[in-house]
Amino acid sequence: MAAENLTTTSYIKHHLQNLTFGKHPDGGWGIAHGAEEAREMGFWAIHLDTMFWSVALGALFLWVFHKVAKRVTSDVPDGAQNFIESVVEFIDNNVRGSFAGKNDLIAPLALTLFVWVLLMNTMDLVPVDWIPMIASGIGIPYMKVVPTTDPNATFGMSIGVFFLTLYYSLKVKGPIGFAAELSMQPFESKNIFLKLLFLIPNLFLEIISLISKPISLSLRLFGNLFAGEMIFILIALLFNGGWVLALMGGALQLGWAIFHILIILLQAFIFMVLTIVYLDMAHSEH
Repeated sequence: MAAENLTTTSYIKHHLQNLTFGKHPDGGWGIAHGAEEAREMGFWAIHLDTMFWSVALGALFLWVFHKVAKRVTSDVPDGAQNFIESVVEFIDNNVRGSFAGKNDLIAPLALTLFVWVLLMNTMDLVPVDWIPMIASGIGIPYMKVVPTTDPNATFGMSIGVFFLTLYYSLKVKGPIGFAAELSMQPFESKNIFLKLLFLIPNLFLEIISLISKPISLSLRLFGNLFAGEMIFILIALLFNGGWVLALMGGALQLGWAIFHILIILLQAFIFMVLTIVYLDMAHSEH
């Protein structure tokens, strides 16, 4: 993007802008050329880059695991099978340690979320100018390659987990049991009048706690990855400041990339573990 002689502000805005498709105020449909046009498109606008990379990385995950599963052997396994088996065993140990109920969906869900989020996070290690420059060369004005820096993606995943939590809470505890869980804790009493008195504050606190789960789950992932991407963008600005700053930028970029590997792994792990914990709470009867 340096070839376009962008100012520092426009460079940062360009790299933080999603490729947005939606309805223009004049009634026509198309790509937004700037943040202002994207805002005018409203709620139903689609971030095409987020959709493309999240679906592509999800398909990559399925293809690799399916390919390894087709040629799995009980003899001497190759490196790919060893790696996949170690990932599956890692997920299985976490599910066994955090989930006390019995549900065949939890382990595959945890595996899918961990690997998918990890792949999306790993895109943050791709130099910030490479893919946007290629996209610009073929006429695509914007291209954000890290889906987890888009709150639409992180909220979408967390809302899916939230709906599963509600579904299993109602299925395991029943509507009455789930309502009782929301209205009869944390304040408890054997006195019937105090029980009635505590209904409203208990319901208020528990609903706040319930709603905060998907919000915190999504914002934690989004915030950490967005901050990491912003640092990479700021470091990239040094490459236009002469060879001394370019060398400094290269060293900083390498150091931050090495440290960022920990963040990438940790955030995928946290998202998976919290999903397991929330679903375990949904299966637990008080």
